[in-house]
Amino acid sequence: GFEVQRSANSQQLSAETWEKIGFVPGSGTSNSPKEYSYDDKTAPTGKVQYRLKQIDNDGKYEYSDIVTVENKITSNYSLEQNYPNPFNPSTVITYQLPAEEKITLKIYDVLGREVKTLVNETQSAGTHKVNFSTAGENLAAGMYIYKLQAGSFTETKKMLMIK
Repeated sequence: GFEVQRSANSQQLSAETWEKIGFVPGSGTSNSPKEYSYDDKTAPTGKVQYRLKQIDNDGKYEYSDIVTVENKITSNYSLEQNYPNPFNPSTVITYQLPAEEKITLKIYDVLGREVKTLVNETQSAGTHKVNFSTAGENLAAGMYIYKLQAGSFTETKKMLMIK
């Protein structure tokens, strides 16, 4: 498998201090190409270094080359269109915050009645994704509105649930 490591001090890129932030299981010995991915949801802003520690079945390991990523934070709020849309039974809502902020993300029916609160907490600056699932919910097919409120910023979008 692959141990995902991040430089513990992203301000001093020469630092040789690494922290394990995740693990991605490998496919064992294989002659065909495999693809792996890892989403670092706690990455600090600025330049961040990553490397992989590939661990073999016998316990031997080797490190990948170091990759440096510029993690930029948007200077604007934004609420993206959910995807997929129309959806059944779930969809993902993505939004961006320019600074740490107390936010609410709520779903409403077309009559303006609150259906569900997806987020009601302080969140860090950056891009966030929230899954909205209607599985187990007694919701009718049709149009719904989702609303993001963060400080004085408010934005709404429409989405369509089909059955």
